[in-house]
Amino acid sequence: MLSLKDSWEFWALSAGLFAALTAIFIKVGIQNINADYAVFIRTLIILPLIAAFLIFTDQWQSPASWSSRTWLFLALSAIATTASWISYFRALKLGPVSQVAPIEKISLVLVAVFGLMFLNEELSRQNWLGIVLVLIGVILIGR
Repeated sequence: MLSLKDSWEFWALSAGLFAALTAIFIKVGIQNINADYAVFIRTLIILPLIAAFLIFTDQWQSPASWSSRTWLFLALSAIATTASWISYFRALKLGPVSQVAPIEKISLVLVAVFGLMFLNEELSRQNWLGIVLVLIGVILIGR
């Protein structure tokens, strides 16, 4: 039997919970400041937290052994994350969290499509039905 530490489902649900809390905390936190600057401050806070987590859980690694492919895709991920965070913070600054956060979840649909296109992942009919329902939900909530 897998422990919670080794369960992708546990970590996926945790990510969803914390993403929901993140949206609420951002919306309250950026009320009186520039959204782009808030992304910068948030990033400064995240860096030592992640470092402490890696040290505490004995997961620190030497980046010297990483391949150039690893570096490239981590850099591309960082660029995409930056664009996502700036977009998300600005959207939350301008719109209601109850609409912004669900619309941002169009990423669920795009991840499924990109996984199919670029990673050769396969989806069942049930998976596709879920993706279509998410898309319909995004459209309904976003209006």
